[in-house]
Amino acid sequence: MRRFSWLLFGSVLLGLTVSFVSSHADDPPKDKAAVDQKAVDDKSKADAKRDEDYELMRLFADTFEQIERNYVKDVDRRQLIQAAIRGMVTQLDPYSNYISPEELKRFNQEVEQEFGGIGIQVQMDQKSKRLMVMTPLPGTPAYKAGIKSGDLIMEVEGKSSEGITLEEAVKTLQGKPGTEVSLGVQHAGSDKIEQLKITRALIQVATVLGDTHKPDDSWNFFVDAESKIGYIRLTHFGRRSAEELQEALDALKKEEMKGLVLDLRFNPGGLLGQATKIADLFLESGTIVSVKGRNTDNRVWSAEKEGTFSGFPMAILVNRFSASASEIVSAALQDHKRAVVVGERSWGKGSVQNVIELESGASALKLTTAQYLRPSGRNIHKFPGAKDDEEWGVGPDADHKIEVTQQEMQEYLEYRRQRDVIGGAGPKVEFKDRQLKDALAYLKAQLAGEKKEAAKAP
Repeated sequence: MRRFSWLLFGSVLLGLTVSFVSSHADDPPKDKAAVDQKAVDDKSKADAKRDEDYELMRLFADTFEQIERNYVKDVDRRQLIQAAIRGMVTQLDPYSNYISPEELKRFNQEVEQEFGGIGIQVQMDQKSKRLMVMTPLPGTPAYKAGIKSGDLIMEVEGKSSEGITLEEAVKTLQGKPGTEVSLGVQHAGSDKIEQLKITRALIQVATVLGDTHKPDDSWNFFVDAESKIGYIRLTHFGRRSAEELQEALDALKKEEMKGLVLDLRFNPGGLLGQATKIADLFLESGTIVSVKGRNTDNRVWSAEKEGTFSGFPMAILVNRFSASASEIVSAALQDHKRAVVVGERSWGKGSVQNVIELESGASALKLTTAQYLRPSGRNIHKFPGAKDDEEWGVGPDADHKIEVTQQEMQEYLEYRRQRDVIGGAGPKVEFKDRQLKDALAYLKAQLAGEKKEAAKAP
């Protein structure tokens, strides 16, 4: 259909050109001959292109037929086609990929931030070879049933969970809201197995997190209560991220927040629309991001004053794993001098992918269709072979470059995991977060400067 539209548009242009030439009787005959020859040449090129497409598709069909008919053992036709599609997209770039029917459900869950289940995070316990609960999610059926961090799931639907894989566990524990699942749970420090019947519900996974949990297990969004400095972590950009962030900011504003740390470390990105909405929460005007594509309309997103959270200094934390939508937000706030960026240079993903439905929505193609530029017009994308001294990614502001070693990164992730556990004893060891420390120092200096200026004012 797309090729048909292009050819139709080309024929209309050609008709206008011929009409224009024929309406000028004084034009030399050779001009009409040149136009006619061009039309013949264009048709020849189109015919050659069509013939080439036909030959390539015949090559594919012949290869498929030979494998199916003569390979040493039977092959699954669908697996062959899926492998061929994956082979095509891997030739494009690292971010385009085919999403099979089996993978599409999980992909949609990540984007939509919701699924039917009981609301726990699990991992394999190497000692018992059973599922161990990392933490229940607040307010979920598992949380209400009394499941806690460190509990072992010994049985699922009356069957031993020994040797079960995480993938199998997810398939079993998730299900239609309102349905029941039976679990045999061994609480930490107990030898008994408690039989529980838990009714699944629609679980909404939060992407906006704080630093610690309050006594009621909700997030505390202050990292320094005395200085009134807020702290918000954004894990990825899902369907409700902007809404979640606004709720957290409203709560901080009521408690008279003076400064804010927005932590985008390890955030791989997500929905472009959510990135522009989140940047707009902190900017009153100006360009947020511009997008340019080969077969898509160029577009510019701009900030609007209404609903802006302003009047306080900000610091954004990024590291080498902050990518895509994270880079859109950090670049926009940095270019407009709304926030200082602290940490390491970001990943460098300046491309946009569209999710195109295949098989009437049963599978999908995630295809790179455009690239985006930061408000300053500078490039974000790290092209293959790009060097460290070239322009890509979002770099920290001057004097705020805080690089960490791989060991420090692993220690931080473990520290953060333990700190996020609901009802846990807290991290076993303290971790000195140098990047967060730098951000706090900057914000406190800004607040101290504002106080001095206020004291000078008549």
